[in-house]
Amino acid sequence: MRQLIFLIPGDLQTPTGGYVYDRRIVEGLRDLGWHVDVRLLDGSFPDPTAEALHHARHVLANIAHGALVLIDGLAFGAMPQVVEPHAERLRLMALVHHPLALETGLAPAVASALRFSETRALRTTRQVIVTSHATRRELDSYGVRAEHIAVVEPGTDPAPLAAADRPDGVLRMVCVATITPRKGHALLIEALARLEKYPWHLTCVGSLERSVATAEQLRAQITSKGLTDRVTLTGEVGQDEVGAFLAAADLFVFPTLFEGYGMAVTEALARGLPVVSTRTGAIAEVVPPDAGILVSPDNASELHDALQRVLSEAALFSSMVQGARRARGALPGWSDSCEKMADVFQQVMTVDRI
Repeated sequence: MRQLIFLIPGDLQTPTGGYVYDRRIVEGLRDLGWHVDVRLLDGSFPDPTAEALHHARHVLANIAHGALVLIDGLAFGAMPQVVEPHAERLRLMALVHHPLALETGLAPAVASALRFSETRALRTTRQVIVTSHATRRELDSYGVRAEHIAVVEPGTDPAPLAAADRPDGVLRMVCVATITPRKGHALLIEALARLEKYPWHLTCVGSLERSVATAEQLRAQITSKGLTDRVTLTGEVGQDEVGAFLAAADLFVFPTLFEGYGMAVTEALARGLPVVSTRTGAIAEVVPPDAGILVSPDNASELHDALQRVLSEAALFSSMVQGARRARGALPGWSDSCEKMADVFQQVMTVDRI
């Protein structure tokens, strides 16, 4: 029987890359004939309350002996004491989008505690699934054997080509990312503030509610730099609206400080949009050199220089557009990702140490 129990913390409809990945994998597995039972854990993970841990214990205790269980890493790495009692009776697998300890802005003591917790939890697994080769390399130091880590990269959907032609001479930039410290919006505004003489407009698409303090600081920064007419913050929008913003853009900008994969980047490439982003996580693996410019994370000066080149060098921009359109054809589809995930599950089911 192709049956999977998938434990996910919070709201599966949350419009972030990790949750989009989870949803698409669930949908794709069901299309392949799998019975996928999604069970939701408390939304307080990865900093679970006592009630959240109690609920997680109850959920796991009520799963039948020998079941195939996938747990999203946002919760898995934060509850070793919950999963350890089930390591022998369940086929436990962890889906790690990126290690919890690498979240931007964590106090050193918190990051250290998360690393210890996640290392301990990962020892209970039959299989660890990651979304990029970069994350696989990050887990080398977590004590997980390489043969127990499978890479299942996100897919993309076919999409029409974006404009990417600057018809009125204005470079229309779009950034699709929730406004949180890790996504680096403040660096982007700092870089653009020194490019006032060039014609450009930036649209930032993403929730302003996940980190209210960060959003307020960003608004204040935009105002202080005199950029209120040149920067639009849309807040959270539906997927169709995200597609419309991408379709109308000339350049995708993504100044993230750290990323396990960077699905927003591949969604931009799927529309043939050239990219200016950072050399972190898997982004260097998915953006070909001729399709974009990658800079060091947390470096406003390098970001400024890259954007200035795009704004001032017409031949460079044109070649980036052509490179992005070539890259578009090499991206995996979601059906590819789901079939690869199903293959991983089949292998775990054939190794019986229950």
